[in-house]
Amino acid sequence: MADDLFGVHGKALALRSQRLGLLASNIANASTPGFKARDIDFAAALSAAEAPGASTAAAIQSATKYRVPLQASLDGNTVELNTEQTKFAENAIAYQTTLSFLNGRIETLKRALKGE
Repeated sequence: MADDLFGVHGKALALRSQRLGLLASNIANASTPGFKARDIDFAAALSAAEAPGASTAAAIQSATKYRVPLQASLDGNTVELNTEQTKFAENAIAYQTTLSFLNGRIETLKRALKGE
């Protein structure tokens, strides 16, 4: 029923939330030797999550890839802090936008239930 009410936005919010966590992990491990930065291909994950019978967890698993650095680090760490911070900020804005849309939708439903 939630899919009927919120459409793709419910799954998009869950995917963006998971991506925020992954990007935060990359930033936190920027100085960890040998750490490999990962990211979720949001478009691929959303497409996989929208398939009939698909789960969000499986979609995230299939769309998570290792990031290839522009410049290799001597200690094997592939986190480029500027890239990670930019991706985190972009995803945070998209998360807030999706959340605002869902909040508006919920408020509309509440007003309809109250008969306003």
